Amino acid sequence: MNPMNTAASNFPGRARWWQLVFGVIAMMAISSPQYVWALFTTDLTASLGATLTEVQVTFAILIVAQTFLSPFQGYLVDKFGPRLLLSVGAILTALSWVLASYVTGVWGLYLTYGLLGGVGTGIIYVGVVGLMVQWFPDKRGFAVGMVAAGYGFGAIITTFAISASVKSSGVASTLLTFGLMIGVVGFLAAQGMRRPKPEEVVVLVDKYKSSGANTESAYSYKSSEMLKKPVFWLMFIMMTMMSTSGLMVISQMGAFAKDFGVHDAMVFGMAALPLALTIDRFANGLTRPFFGWVSDRIGRENTMFIAFGMEGVAMTLWLMTTDNPVLFVLLSGVVFFGWGEIFSLFPSILTDTFGTGHATTNYGFLYMAQGVGSVLGGPLAAMMHDATGSWTPVFVTVICMDFFTAFLALIVLKPVRRRFLAETKTLASVRQA
Repeated sequence: MNPMNTAASNFPGRARWWQLVFGVIAMMAISSPQYVWALFTTDLTASLGATLTEVQVTFAILIVAQTFLSPFQGYLVDKFGPRLLLSVGAILTALSWVLASYVTGVWGLYLTYGLLGGVGTGIIYVGVVGLMVQWFPDKRGFAVGMVAAGYGFGAIITTFAISASVKSSGVASTLLTFGLMIGVVGFLAAQGMRRPKPEEVVVLVDKYKSSGANTESAYSYKSSEMLKKPVFWLMFIMMTMMSTSGLMVISQMGAFAKDFGVHDAMVFGMAALPLALTIDRFANGLTRPFFGWVSDRIGRENTMFIAFGMEGVAMTLWLMTTDNPVLFVLLSGVVFFGWGEIFSLFPSILTDTFGTGHATTNYGFLYMAQGVGSVLGGPLAAMMHDATGSWTPVFVTVICMDFFTAFLALIVLKPVRRRFLAETKTLASVRQA
């Protein structure tokens, strides 16, 4: 009997789509700590007697813990399985909000919302993305985009509810109530997650390697090997710059909306800031599977050039129309539509380049770029604003990063990766001989 036919007949098509469903739900559950943070900053500065810069350190700690520990977290997921680790991640995420509801100073906020929340959300994020690149070798951009969309879309469900709760009940009560909710949902979703068996994906892997707009590495690199390759560090620098741009907006939007005079403005009968945050969540979620799907067809680097350039244009127009509440809301959506796809494109292009054998741990190292971006876009951006008294230098800096990264994707990364994959094919042939 032909082993390929046997593998094809045993391929569990339904199983991988259920994994996608569970992955999306888990990502939705742990999205609020990052994406509704702007709703807490004003009240926290008052209740804790802290400055904006001091409070924003919490956000940086959240992202740094979420990202800098991700290689180790990815290793644990590979070793002990996704069900156990993702369950732990959901429990830690819930505890981060529950315990944060009782803090009385910024250091308590750093340790709970920041550190504990970053560890919990990081386990789930890197674990789910690592599973999707293995379950969907033929639709990698789309599948990773879908679970990343869950992370972007999830806060849509909670944004207005959390905003209303903060106004009516205060930050402490909101953190306690919603912390328990997101923990339960994440824990239940984790119970259905598992890694694929080799025979479940072998047919699609072979098919994918010989067709499509993207070529997958013929050799699976260990993380120790990957870290020695210049192409990895090029991707790391690019993801750092794009992360800085988006995380500056996420973490500072409440502050610069207030400085621009649109914080309390009414747009389409709703308050401008929560409306903008809701539209942003939708755009940030939609862009991930959309551009992931596009990249499956026209190539990762070509898609990066289009999306990153779009964000640069939108950020420029945003800066030029800061006093217009309607444009503030609408352009914020365009900004996030040009940014959020980094979470489908970068893990996909990394796995294309370095193979699936160590995909979860490998992406953990690349995901650390998000942590670097959180420092640049969070407290350092706030310090730049405090030093200059204006948001213009901050915006100009991230706009330049957007356009430069778009240029690198098409002019530098594309030819470098083409040569690297050709060398990898030769390496795989030698090792098989």
